[in-house]
Amino acid sequence: MGYIPQHSLENLKKYAYKGVDKSLVSRYLLNPFWTWFVTLWPLSIAPNTITLTGLLIVFVNFFTLLYYDPLYLTEHDDVTAPPRWVYYTWAVGLFAYQSLDAIDGKQARRTGMAGPLGEMFDHGCDALNTTLEVILASRALGLGRSWWTVASQIATLANFYLTTWEEYHTGQLFLGHFSGPVEGILMIVAIYLITGHYGPAFWEQKIWTFTHLEHVPFIARLPNLPLNESFMVFGAFGLGFNIISSYMNVLKATRAAKASSLRPLLLLTPFVVSAALQVAWLSHPQFNNSYIIGSAAFVPFLCAWGLQFAHMVGRMILAHVTKGPFPMWDWVWIWSVAGALDANLPVFGMSPIIQTCPRNTTIFVWFTLAISFLTYARFVSLVISDITNYLGIACFTVRKKDEKGVWHDARPDKLS
Repeated sequence: MGYIPQHSLENLKKYAYKGVDKSLVSRYLLNPFWTWFVTLWPLSIAPNTITLTGLLIVFVNFFTLLYYDPLYLTEHDDVTAPPRWVYYTWAVGLFAYQSLDAIDGKQARRTGMAGPLGEMFDHGCDALNTTLEVILASRALGLGRSWWTVASQIATLANFYLTTWEEYHTGQLFLGHFSGPVEGILMIVAIYLITGHYGPAFWEQKIWTFTHLEHVPFIARLPNLPLNESFMVFGAFGLGFNIISSYMNVLKATRAAKASSLRPLLLLTPFVVSAALQVAWLSHPQFNNSYIIGSAAFVPFLCAWGLQFAHMVGRMILAHVTKGPFPMWDWVWIWSVAGALDANLPVFGMSPIIQTCPRNTTIFVWFTLAISFLTYARFVSLVISDITNYLGIACFTVRKKDEKGVWHDARPDKLS
Protein backbone atom coordinates (compact mmCIF):
# COMPACT_ATOMS: atom_id res chain seq x y z
CA MET A 1 0.00 0.00 0.00
CA GLY A 2 3.07 2.27 0.07
CA TYR A 3 4.34 4.60 -2.65
CA ILE A 4 7.84 3.11 -2.93
CA PRO A 5 8.13 -0.37 -4.49
CA GLN A 6 10.40 -2.73 -2.61
CA HIS A 7 12.89 -2.93 -5.47
CA SER A 8 13.23 0.88 -5.51
CA LEU A 9 14.13 1.25 -1.84
CA GLU A 10 17.74 0.33 -2.51
CA ASN A 11 18.09 3.34 -4.79
CA LEU A 12 17.52 5.62 -1.81
CA LYS A 13 21.06 4.81 -0.66
CA LYS A 14 22.44 5.90 -4.04
CA TYR A 15 20.81 9.31 -3.88
CA ALA A 16 23.05 12.39 -3.85
CA TYR A 17 21.77 15.94 -4.11
CA LYS A 18 23.06 17.97 -7.05
CA GLY A 19 22.18 21.60 -7.60
CA VAL A 20 23.21 24.65 -9.60
CA ASP A 21 22.32 28.20 -8.57
CA LYS A 22 23.42 30.93 -10.98
CA SER A 23 21.62 33.73 -9.17
CA LEU A 24 23.92 36.69 -8.44
CA VAL A 25 21.52 37.83 -5.71
CA SER A 26 21.78 34.46 -4.05
CA ARG A 27 25.57 34.25 -4.39
CA TYR A 28 26.58 37.72 -3.24
CA LEU A 29 23.72 38.88 -1.00
CA LEU A 30 21.63 36.05 0.37
CA ASN A 31 24.10 33.19 0.69
CA PRO A 32 26.43 35.06 3.09
CA PHE A 33 23.37 35.81 5.23
CA TRP A 34 22.19 32.19 5.08
CA THR A 35 25.66 30.92 6.00
CA TRP A 36 25.60 33.08 9.11
CA PHE A 37 21.93 32.44 9.90
CA VAL A 38 22.31 28.65 10.01
CA THR A 39 24.94 28.97 12.76
CA LEU A 40 22.23 30.33 15.08
CA TRP A 41 20.48 26.97 15.03
CA PRO A 42 21.66 24.28 17.47
CA LEU A 43 23.01 21.10 15.90
CA SER A 44 20.36 19.15 17.79
CA ILE A 45 17.59 20.62 15.58
CA ALA A 46 16.76 18.47 12.56
CA PRO A 47 16.78 20.11 9.11
CA ASN A 48 13.16 19.10 8.47
CA THR A 49 12.14 20.92 11.64
CA ILE A 50 13.57 24.12 10.17
CA THR A 51 11.71 23.51 6.89
CA LEU A 52 8.43 22.85 8.68
CA THR A 53 8.87 25.98 10.80
CA GLY A 54 9.05 28.07 7.64
CA LEU A 55 5.88 26.50 6.24
CA LEU A 56 4.03 27.07 9.51
CA ILE A 57 4.89 30.77 9.28
CA VAL A 58 3.27 30.89 5.84
CA PHE A 59 0.19 29.17 7.24
CA VAL A 60 0.01 31.89 9.91
CA ASN A 61 0.05 34.47 7.09
CA PHE A 62 -2.74 32.61 5.30
CA PHE A 63 -4.91 32.37 8.40
CA THR A 64 -4.26 36.06 9.01
CA LEU A 65 -5.87 36.74 5.63
CA LEU A 66 -8.90 34.65 6.55
CA TYR A 67 -9.21 36.34 9.94
CA TYR A 68 -8.89 39.96 8.84
CA ASP A 69 -10.62 39.50 5.48
CA PRO A 70 -13.44 37.01 6.20
CA LEU A 71 -15.57 38.35 3.34
CA TYR A 72 -13.01 36.83 0.97
CA LEU A 73 -14.62 33.49 1.77
CA THR A 74 -18.22 34.61 1.35
CA GLU A 75 -20.62 35.34 -1.47
CA HIS A 76 -20.37 39.09 -0.93
CA ASP A 77 -18.63 41.37 -3.41
CA ASP A 78 -17.91 44.13 -0.89
CA VAL A 79 -14.58 42.61 0.11
CA THR A 80 -12.74 44.74 2.64
CA ALA A 81 -8.97 44.74 2.45
CA PRO A 82 -7.02 43.64 5.54
CA PRO A 83 -5.31 46.33 7.65
CA ARG A 84 -2.14 47.74 6.08
CA TRP A 85 0.12 46.22 8.75
CA VAL A 86 -1.00 42.71 7.76
CA TYR A 87 0.84 42.99 4.44
CA TYR A 88 4.06 43.78 6.29
CA THR A 89 3.68 40.57 8.27
CA TRP A 90 3.24 38.68 5.00
CA ALA A 91 6.49 40.17 3.73
CA VAL A 92 8.34 39.20 6.89
CA GLY A 93 6.77 35.75 6.87
CA LEU A 94 7.66 35.02 3.25
CA PHE A 95 11.23 36.24 3.71
CA ALA A 96 11.49 34.06 6.81
CA TYR A 97 10.19 31.10 4.80
CA GLN A 98 12.77 31.71 2.07
CA SER A 99 15.57 31.92 4.63
CA LEU A 100 14.54 28.78 6.50
CA ASP A 101 14.01 26.94 3.22
CA ALA A 102 17.55 27.91 2.19
CA ILE A 103 19.33 26.90 5.40
CA ASP A 104 17.71 23.50 5.89
CA GLY A 105 20.18 22.00 3.43
CA LYS A 106 23.08 23.68 5.22
CA GLN A 107 21.77 22.31 8.52
CA ALA A 108 21.52 18.86 6.94
CA ARG A 109 25.19 18.99 5.99
CA ARG A 110 26.15 20.30 9.45
CA THR A 111 24.38 17.41 11.15
CA GLY A 112 25.15 14.71 8.57
CA MET A 113 21.45 14.30 7.81
CA ALA A 114 21.52 15.14 4.08
CA GLY A 115 19.57 12.60 2.06
CA PRO A 116 16.47 11.83 -0.03
CA LEU A 117 14.04 12.47 2.83
CA GLY A 118 15.27 16.04 3.11
CA GLU A 119 14.68 16.73 -0.57
CA MET A 120 11.23 15.16 -0.43
CA PHE A 121 10.29 17.18 2.64
CA ASP A 122 11.74 20.42 1.27
CA HIS A 123 9.97 20.19 -2.09
CA GLY A 124 6.74 19.09 -0.43
CA CYS A 125 6.68 22.23 1.71
CA ASP A 126 7.58 24.33 -1.34
CA ALA A 127 4.64 22.86 -3.25
CA LEU A 128 2.19 23.80 -0.49
CA ASN A 129 3.69 27.27 -0.11
CA THR A 130 3.25 27.91 -3.84
CA THR A 131 -0.55 27.90 -3.75
CA LEU A 132 -0.75 29.79 -0.46
CA GLU A 133 1.45 32.57 -1.84
CA VAL A 134 -0.66 32.75 -5.01
CA ILE A 135 -3.72 33.47 -2.87
CA LEU A 136 -1.90 36.00 -0.68
CA ALA A 137 -0.10 37.77 -3.53
CA SER A 138 -3.28 37.97 -5.61
CA ARG A 139 -5.04 39.57 -2.65
CA ALA A 140 -2.19 42.04 -2.14
CA LEU A 141 -2.27 42.95 -5.85
CA GLY A 142 -6.01 43.53 -5.70
CA LEU A 143 -6.77 40.72 -8.18
CA GLY A 144 -9.13 39.00 -5.76
CA ARG A 145 -11.49 36.36 -7.10
CA SER A 146 -10.78 36.63 -10.81
CA TRP A 147 -9.39 34.79 -13.82
CA TRP A 148 -6.16 36.71 -13.26
CA THR A 149 -5.72 34.80 -10.00
CA VAL A 150 -6.39 31.56 -11.86
CA ALA A 151 -3.76 32.55 -14.44
CA SER A 152 -1.35 33.28 -11.60
CA GLN A 153 -1.99 29.84 -10.13
CA ILE A 154 -1.36 28.16 -13.48
CA ALA A 155 1.85 30.09 -14.15
CA THR A 156 3.25 29.54 -10.66
CA LEU A 157 2.49 25.83 -10.59
CA ALA A 158 3.83 25.47 -14.14
CA ASN A 159 7.17 26.95 -13.06
CA PHE A 160 7.35 24.52 -10.16
CA TYR A 161 6.41 21.58 -12.37
CA LEU A 162 9.06 22.57 -14.94
CA THR A 163 11.76 22.70 -12.29
CA THR A 164 10.80 19.25 -10.99
CA TRP A 165 10.49 17.84 -14.53
CA GLU A 166 13.92 19.25 -15.35
CA GLU A 167 15.48 17.78 -12.20
CA TYR A 168 14.04 14.36 -13.01
CA HIS A 169 15.73 14.33 -16.43
CA THR A 170 19.00 16.09 -15.61
CA GLY A 171 19.58 14.72 -12.12
CA GLN A 172 20.12 18.17 -10.61
CA LEU A 173 18.12 21.14 -9.43
CA PHE A 174 18.88 24.07 -11.72
CA LEU A 175 18.20 27.66 -10.65
CA GLY A 176 19.01 30.27 -13.29
CA HIS A 177 20.02 33.91 -13.01
CA PHE A 178 16.37 34.69 -12.24
CA SER A 179 14.47 31.98 -10.40
CA GLY A 180 11.27 31.66 -8.43
CA PRO A 181 12.86 30.54 -5.13
CA VAL A 182 15.20 33.55 -5.09
CA GLU A 183 14.25 36.59 -7.16
CA GLY A 184 10.61 35.51 -7.52
CA ILE A 185 10.11 35.37 -3.75
CA LEU A 186 11.89 38.70 -3.27
CA MET A 187 9.52 40.26 -5.82
CA ILE A 188 6.52 39.00 -3.88
CA VAL A 189 8.05 40.35 -0.65
CA ALA A 190 8.39 43.74 -2.38
CA ILE A 191 4.74 43.57 -3.47
CA TYR A 192 3.65 42.97 0.12
CA LEU A 193 5.74 45.91 1.33
CA ILE A 194 4.39 48.25 -1.36
CA THR A 195 0.80 47.20 -0.64
CA GLY A 196 1.40 47.70 3.06
CA HIS A 197 2.59 51.25 2.41
CA TYR A 198 0.17 52.39 -0.32
CA GLY A 199 -2.72 49.92 -0.07
CA PRO A 200 -4.08 47.54 -2.76
CA ALA A 201 -5.42 50.50 -4.78
CA PHE A 202 -1.82 51.28 -5.76
CA TRP A 203 -1.87 48.39 -8.22
CA GLU A 204 -4.93 49.71 -10.06
CA GLN A 205 -2.92 52.53 -11.62
CA LYS A 206 -2.28 52.26 -15.35
CA ILE A 207 1.28 51.25 -16.08
CA TRP A 208 2.08 53.85 -18.77
CA THR A 209 0.38 56.58 -16.78
CA PHE A 210 2.29 55.58 -13.67
CA THR A 211 5.63 55.53 -15.53
CA HIS A 212 4.78 58.76 -17.46
CA LEU A 213 5.30 56.98 -20.77
CA GLU A 214 1.75 57.21 -22.11
CA HIS A 215 2.70 59.99 -24.55
CA VAL A 216 5.64 58.14 -26.10
CA PRO A 217 4.51 57.25 -29.67
CA PHE A 218 5.50 53.59 -29.61
CA ILE A 219 4.34 53.02 -26.01
CA ALA A 220 1.00 54.73 -26.63
CA ARG A 221 0.03 51.94 -29.04
CA LEU A 222 0.39 49.29 -26.35
CA PRO A 223 -2.45 48.47 -23.93
CA ASN A 224 -2.35 50.67 -20.85
CA LEU A 225 -2.97 47.86 -18.37
CA PRO A 226 -3.22 48.28 -14.60
CA LEU A 227 -0.03 47.55 -12.70
CA ASN A 228 -1.39 44.29 -11.30
CA GLU A 229 -2.37 42.96 -14.73
CA SER A 230 0.96 44.14 -16.13
CA PHE A 231 2.69 42.06 -13.48
CA MET A 232 0.77 39.04 -14.72
CA VAL A 233 1.90 39.71 -18.31
CA PHE A 234 5.48 39.99 -17.08
CA GLY A 235 5.02 36.62 -15.37
CA ALA A 236 3.82 35.10 -18.63
CA PHE A 237 7.01 36.18 -20.38
CA GLY A 238 9.00 34.78 -17.46
CA LEU A 239 7.18 31.46 -17.78
CA GLY A 240 7.97 31.33 -21.49
CA PHE A 241 11.65 31.95 -20.80
CA ASN A 242 11.71 29.23 -18.11
CA ILE A 243 10.08 26.74 -20.47
CA ILE A 244 12.79 27.32 -23.05
CA SER A 245 15.58 27.30 -20.48
CA SER A 246 14.36 24.09 -18.82
CA TYR A 247 13.95 22.28 -22.12
CA MET A 248 17.44 23.31 -23.28
CA ASN A 249 18.89 21.81 -20.09
CA VAL A 250 16.87 18.63 -20.57
CA LEU A 251 17.83 18.49 -24.25
CA LYS A 252 21.50 18.73 -23.31
CA ALA A 253 21.13 15.92 -20.76
CA THR A 254 19.21 13.61 -23.10
CA ARG A 255 21.73 14.10 -25.89
CA ALA A 256 24.58 13.32 -23.50
CA ALA A 257 22.77 10.13 -22.51
CA LYS A 258 21.91 9.38 -26.17
CA ALA A 259 18.23 9.24 -25.24
CA SER A 260 15.13 10.57 -26.98
CA SER A 261 14.81 14.33 -26.79
CA LEU A 262 11.10 14.22 -27.62
CA ARG A 263 9.91 11.83 -24.92
CA PRO A 264 10.55 14.36 -22.11
CA LEU A 265 8.08 16.70 -23.83
CA LEU A 266 5.38 14.04 -23.47
CA LEU A 267 6.00 14.08 -19.72
CA LEU A 268 4.77 17.67 -19.61
CA THR A 269 1.26 16.51 -20.49
CA PRO A 270 0.26 15.57 -16.91
CA PHE A 271 0.42 19.21 -15.87
CA VAL A 272 -1.34 20.39 -19.02
CA VAL A 273 -4.13 17.88 -18.47
CA SER A 274 -4.52 18.68 -14.76
CA ALA A 275 -4.61 22.44 -15.41
CA ALA A 276 -7.11 21.98 -18.24
CA LEU A 277 -9.36 20.01 -15.89
CA GLN A 278 -9.40 22.82 -13.34
CA VAL A 279 -10.12 25.48 -15.98
CA ALA A 280 -12.91 23.35 -17.45
CA TRP A 281 -14.47 23.02 -14.02
CA LEU A 282 -14.21 26.76 -13.39
CA SER A 283 -15.94 27.45 -16.72
CA HIS A 284 -19.30 26.38 -15.34
CA PRO A 285 -21.86 27.19 -18.10
CA GLN A 286 -24.77 26.66 -15.72
CA PHE A 287 -23.87 29.72 -13.65
CA ASN A 288 -22.61 32.35 -16.11
CA ASN A 289 -19.20 30.72 -16.70
CA SER A 290 -17.62 31.95 -13.47
CA TYR A 291 -19.67 30.85 -10.48
CA ILE A 292 -16.78 29.28 -8.54
CA ILE A 293 -14.45 32.20 -9.28
CA GLY A 294 -16.88 34.76 -7.91
CA SER A 295 -18.07 32.78 -4.92
CA ALA A 296 -17.08 31.42 -1.53
CA ALA A 297 -15.90 28.24 -3.28
CA PHE A 298 -12.95 29.98 -4.95
CA VAL A 299 -10.32 29.80 -2.19
CA PRO A 300 -11.21 26.17 -1.27
CA PHE A 301 -11.01 25.37 -4.99
CA LEU A 302 -7.50 26.83 -5.26
CA CYS A 303 -6.42 24.96 -2.12
CA ALA A 304 -7.77 21.66 -3.46
CA TRP A 305 -5.98 22.29 -6.73
CA GLY A 306 -2.76 23.07 -4.84
CA LEU A 307 -2.97 19.87 -2.79
CA GLN A 308 -3.55 17.79 -5.92
CA PHE A 309 -0.57 19.48 -7.51
CA ALA A 310 1.57 18.83 -4.41
CA HIS A 311 0.65 15.15 -4.63
CA MET A 312 1.56 15.07 -8.33
CA VAL A 313 4.98 16.74 -7.99
CA GLY A 314 5.64 14.80 -4.79
CA ARG A 315 5.39 11.59 -6.78
CA MET A 316 7.67 13.12 -9.43
CA ILE A 317 10.34 13.94 -6.82
CA LEU A 318 9.93 10.48 -5.31
CA ALA A 319 10.53 9.00 -8.77
CA HIS A 320 13.68 11.11 -9.00
CA VAL A 321 15.19 10.03 -5.67
CA THR A 322 14.27 6.35 -6.19
CA LYS A 323 15.08 6.32 -9.92
CA GLY A 324 11.54 5.13 -10.61
CA PRO A 325 9.29 5.66 -13.63
CA PHE A 326 7.82 9.11 -14.21
CA PRO A 327 4.20 9.27 -12.93
CA MET A 328 1.84 10.06 -15.81
CA TRP A 329 -1.49 9.69 -14.03
CA ASP A 330 -2.66 10.66 -10.55
CA TRP A 331 -5.89 9.09 -9.33
CA VAL A 332 -6.72 12.14 -7.17
CA TRP A 333 -7.58 13.93 -10.44
CA ILE A 334 -10.73 11.82 -10.61
CA TRP A 335 -12.53 14.37 -8.44
CA SER A 336 -11.61 17.18 -10.79
CA VAL A 337 -12.64 15.04 -13.75
CA ALA A 338 -16.02 14.47 -12.11
CA GLY A 339 -16.40 18.16 -11.28
CA ALA A 340 -15.44 19.33 -14.78
CA LEU A 341 -17.65 16.81 -16.58
CA ASP A 342 -20.63 17.39 -14.33
CA ALA A 343 -20.33 21.18 -14.58
CA ASN A 344 -20.18 21.07 -18.37
CA LEU A 345 -23.05 18.66 -19.00
CA PRO A 346 -25.25 21.61 -20.11
CA VAL A 347 -22.94 22.00 -23.13
CA PHE A 348 -24.28 18.62 -24.28
CA GLY A 349 -27.88 19.51 -23.53
CA MET A 350 -28.00 17.76 -20.16
CA SER A 351 -28.36 19.10 -16.62
CA PRO A 352 -25.61 18.66 -14.01
CA ILE A 353 -26.07 15.63 -11.78
CA ILE A 354 -24.12 16.87 -8.74
CA GLN A 355 -23.76 20.63 -9.17
CA THR A 356 -27.42 21.42 -9.67
CA CYS A 357 -27.21 24.72 -7.81
CA PRO A 358 -24.51 27.04 -6.41
CA ARG A 359 -24.86 25.51 -2.94
CA ASN A 360 -24.24 21.99 -4.23
CA THR A 361 -21.24 23.21 -6.24
CA THR A 362 -19.73 24.74 -3.11
CA ILE A 363 -20.31 21.53 -1.15
CA PHE A 364 -18.66 19.45 -3.88
CA VAL A 365 -15.65 21.81 -3.98
CA TRP A 366 -15.20 21.49 -0.21
CA PHE A 367 -15.57 17.71 -0.52
CA THR A 368 -12.83 17.72 -3.18
CA LEU A 369 -10.63 19.78 -0.86
CA ALA A 370 -11.12 17.23 1.93
CA ILE A 371 -10.29 14.30 -0.36
CA SER A 372 -7.24 16.12 -1.73
CA PHE A 373 -6.00 16.88 1.78
CA LEU A 374 -6.44 13.29 2.97
CA THR A 375 -4.73 11.95 -0.14
CA TYR A 376 -1.71 14.21 0.28
CA ALA A 377 -1.54 13.56 4.02
CA ARG A 378 -1.52 9.82 3.30
CA PHE A 379 1.24 10.28 0.73
CA VAL A 380 3.39 12.28 3.16
CA SER A 381 2.95 9.85 6.05
CA LEU A 382 3.61 6.72 3.97
CA VAL A 383 6.67 8.13 2.20
CA ILE A 384 8.20 9.39 5.45
CA SER A 385 7.50 6.01 7.05
CA ASP A 386 9.03 4.06 4.16
CA ILE A 387 12.19 6.18 3.94
CA THR A 388 12.84 6.46 7.69
CA ASN A 389 12.23 2.76 8.28
CA TYR A 390 14.46 1.66 5.42
CA LEU A 391 17.32 4.07 6.07
CA GLY A 392 17.01 3.89 9.86
CA ILE A 393 16.74 7.64 10.26
CA ALA A 394 14.19 9.98 11.81
CA CYS A 395 12.29 12.85 10.21
CA PHE A 396 12.47 15.38 13.02
CA THR A 397 15.32 13.99 15.13
CA VAL A 398 19.05 14.25 14.45
CA ARG A 399 20.65 10.81 14.48
CA LYS A 400 24.21 9.53 14.23
CA LYS A 401 25.73 6.12 13.51
CA ASP A 402 27.80 4.40 16.15
CA GLU A 403 30.91 2.32 15.48
CA LYS A 404 28.72 -0.64 14.51
CA GLY A 405 26.73 1.38 11.98
CA VAL A 406 23.62 1.58 14.18
CA TRP A 407 21.67 4.85 14.23
CA HIS A 408 21.02 6.58 17.56
CA ASP A 409 19.43 9.87 18.56
CA ALA A 410 22.35 12.24 18.94
CA ARG A 411 22.84 14.52 21.94
CA PRO A 412 24.00 18.09 21.23
CA ASP A 413 27.32 17.46 22.99
CA LYS A 414 28.02 14.53 20.65
CA LEU A 415 27.51 16.53 17.45
CA SER A 416 30.31 18.34 15.67
